[in-house]
Amino acid sequence: MSSTDGDPEIRRRNSERYQWEKDRVRLDEAERRRTGGTERDTGLSTHDLDFHAEYARIEADEDLASAFGVPAGTPLLRRAYRTSRRGEAVPLSASRSYLPYELVARNPDLLDPENEPWPGGTQHQLHTVGVELARVEDQIRARPSSSDEATMLGIDPGVSVLTLRKISVDVTGRVVEVADAVFPGDQTELVYATNLKRWTA
Repeated sequence: MSSTDGDPEIRRRNSERYQWEKDRVRLDEAERRRTGGTERDTGLSTHDLDFHAEYARIEADEDLASAFGVPAGTPLLRRAYRTSRRGEAVPLSASRSYLPYELVARNPDLLDPENEPWPGGTQHQLHTVGVELARVEDQIRARPSSSDEATMLGIDPGVSVLTLRKISVDVTGRVVEVADAVFPGDQTELVYATNLKRWTA
């Protein structure tokens, strides 16, 4: 959504995206390829975007071990994602996603970054190894940007950023993904909708 008065473009992220992603898991591949989460959030088409992914096997540090509820040193698959408008250097989104290595290694295709962008995203990837998500928790903080973050996001040094840690939990209560993303605070709107069950009487 662009502004006409010189203000920065506002990027909107809505929590309803997680149910939207889950609803797409069982669609056929052609339908899943038509659009993804970034396209949904920005209104851009797949052809408007450049997508880059880097994978590495790492060992969980104390922070990630605590988030997953596993011992430090547990093998994880780290995936670094960066999506930008075609021809532009400043990313629309940049994130790191962590998955239990032993879990995703059940499907060797999930270990190859050449298979990105994966039709249907992480929820479909997890579905291929028998995982269904039950809930997603977003932990959000605001803080001044680091110099590296300011350069990457194309903002002035010290402008606040929003950091988001997404924790995905499966139907057994197991944490199956931890993802960290950073957004320019002056260009991001986080929208959260909570559906309430109706009283039965």
